Amino acid sequence: MQQRSILRDPYKVEIRALPVEQPLGTFYIAALDSKVLCEITHADVRRMYKERDIETYLGIQRPLNPNRVQEIKEFVKTSDACFPTGVILAVKGQYANFDENTLTLTLRNYEEDSNQEANIDRIEIAQVLDGQHRIEGLQGYNGKPFNVNIVVFVDIDIEDQAYLFSTVNLAQTKVNKSLVYDLFEYSKSRSPQKTGHNVAVALDQLADCPFHHRIKRLGASTPGRTSERLTQATFVESLLPYITKNAIQDRDLLIKGKHPHRANDMESRELIFRNMFLDNRDFEIADIILYYFEAIRNRWASAWDSDAKGAVLGKTNGFRALMKLLRPAYLRLGKPGDVVPREDFLKLFEKSSLKDEDFNIDNFKPGTSGESALYRTLIEQLGLSTLA
Repeated sequence: MQQRSILRDPYKVEIRALPVEQPLGTFYIAALDSKVLCEITHADVRRMYKERDIETYLGIQRPLNPNRVQEIKEFVKTSDACFPTGVILAVKGQYANFDENTLTLTLRNYEEDSNQEANIDRIEIAQVLDGQHRIEGLQGYNGKPFNVNIVVFVDIDIEDQAYLFSTVNLAQTKVNKSLVYDLFEYSKSRSPQKTGHNVAVALDQLADCPFHHRIKRLGASTPGRTSERLTQATFVESLLPYITKNAIQDRDLLIKGKHPHRANDMESRELIFRNMFLDNRDFEIADIILYYFEAIRNRWASAWDSDAKGAVLGKTNGFRALMKLLRPAYLRLGKPGDVVPREDFLKLFEKSSLKDEDFNIDNFKPGTSGESALYRTLIEQLGLSTLA
């Protein structure tokens, strides 16, 4: 005789909820403990690593992004973790009912007045129309109580599910990453993200700097400017790997008044600016980047200033390659914590045989392949080591 799963034992959860009437129909808004939310949606979220009925219906694939899940797992551990928007769930009518007198929404894994054969596993009670990454990021969470606001649709058919899914998941406007970094300006505590923002803004505003009015603060062109070639997100995300391996964790420690781990001698060869950041030497980090790119502009002035179609050096691909080159170049000329003069950087770049006209998309293709090609070319010509 087959053993019955304990997950099919009668199970229910009662939630205080408010009904909301809209043209699509009635749905319920409530708050649910994260552990219960993870349990009743577990089967559906697991399926999202592959494909569910709703994706099949829509003819799309929208699997869970493991990197996004890991980011959320780190985020929920922080002291200011918050999910202000609702997770949207769909529950079949035979497994839910709402008591208007007590404003209680009951979700269960069995049909009322039915036999055990109608039971489902408790992990199959709800389907997720939006919030799958948040739910998966909360799996295994063991911190302070974490209630999640939920929106529950009962007996919503597949067509309406698909409409909601596509409206919420596929048509929503994403927040521009540059705007996110710009908002760190208002943070009262230090963080790697705020330092990255401060350095970007300082160099963008500094007259006669290679980045003067070249950085799109909010990710879009600034009215009145014509020379912006980099987004703030590109700049900050190229700098952060030299400061931290986990920006979210460092920020949370600093908010709590704790001290993030200092880099030892070995670690500081990868995180070349980490200890400078921890010692509040942000201005000197900015100076190093300033001197480095001033040397690049002096060595290849026409290429850096060129706004011609197909120009590479002063745009995103060239910038990313040069930021990747910064670590081995910096370690060739100094040690972590040193402020290397622009003259030393310039002497190093003078070893390259590249001419201004060489920095084009014929030699360095658009995308990561061209970025890597430029990095490898300069590593070889300057006699640097990728293992520096």
